[in-house]
Amino acid sequence: MSSAKLRIAMFSGNYNYVRDGANQALNRLVGFLLRQNVAVRIYSPTTDTPDFPPTGDLVSVASWPLPLGRGEYRLARGLTRAARQDLDAFGPDIVHVAAPDILGHRAISWARKRGIPVLASMHTRFETYPRYYGLGFLEAPLEAMLRRFYRRCDAVVAPSESMAQVMRAQRMGDTIGIWTRGIDTSIFNPSQRDLAWRRGLGIGDAEPVIGFLGRLVMEKGLDVFADSIAALRTRGVAHRVLVIGDGPARDWFAQRLPGSVFIGYQSGADLGRAVASMDMLFNPSVTETFGNVTLETMACGIPVIAAHATGSDSLVQDGVTGQLVPPGDISAYANALAKYCTNAALRQAHGAAGATASSAYNWDIVNQAMLDQYRRLIHTRPARHG
Repeated sequence: MSSAKLRIAMFSGNYNYVRDGANQALNRLVGFLLRQNVAVRIYSPTTDTPDFPPTGDLVSVASWPLPLGRGEYRLARGLTRAARQDLDAFGPDIVHVAAPDILGHRAISWARKRGIPVLASMHTRFETYPRYYGLGFLEAPLEAMLRRFYRRCDAVVAPSESMAQVMRAQRMGDTIGIWTRGIDTSIFNPSQRDLAWRRGLGIGDAEPVIGFLGRLVMEKGLDVFADSIAALRTRGVAHRVLVIGDGPARDWFAQRLPGSVFIGYQSGADLGRAVASMDMLFNPSVTETFGNVTLETMACGIPVIAAHATGSDSLVQDGVTGQLVPPGDISAYANALAKYCTNAALRQAHGAAGATASSAYNWDIVNQAMLDQYRRLIHTRPARHG
């Protein structure tokens, strides 16, 4: 099947109303597909104040605000009659579901009734979220729900090999491939480092800057980050903390990190400059499936201290491009941070190695591989399903 004849229906729980790594990857994929003359139609909840314009044709589906103080996110109610009629008229060759929600389940059911293959892309470790809100007992049943969702699909793609291995161990599917991520080197590269910009924030040239990059929500490991910085402070190791990002936990995080510099959400060249102007990235999150922020930081020639968990351990080579630490080990995190804070030569060597390693991640190559997976799935599904 040529690209010009291919029609893809994509379902996302959040395509553009709150910016995150998952929907940035989806929008880049859609942009690539459109350039290959593939017809794409996206179905997702929408708001009147989206974070950025959508790439491609976006069809709004009915939704509710998410509970538990996370109303900035929406939960799709499913396929409304209007959305279903639009989908019937579009007539996709393949359905791509990007969230294990009600909308995703309804899309799978719609496709299965019509013999249309379904591919699911996994973006977030939702089963780990309850532990950050005092609901750890929900992890096992949530994992079972996710297993049911992914096993209804014809194929599943994970963003990293480490995440694919976890999904295989969890029995999430028989066919789990890889759709990794790319890097925009016009934004993220070592030349964006700007010491004058740092001085404008009150940061001295010789002060080692520990960066946090991401949405300020508890599931990003904010508690571990703050506790590790407190341990580093107790040891008397000189440093400054630079926080790039915003979110509902900002005030809590700021109270735990006195004297830190918060610059809010950044994008484009401003984001590249901020990342390249760190001296190290500290990413203790265990909910990542790939770690976009890790790759962006490596591309800027900055070493990474990260949890030895899915995503990061597919990107960071311990002792070469950064340091991997057992999740939640505050003392070990403080040791790793202190090592970089007190050794500029080590920071430079590991950062340079990270920049070299990141050069292998090219968006067009990554998304071409995804297009190839669509074609294979369309070609092989009749043989597997009769």
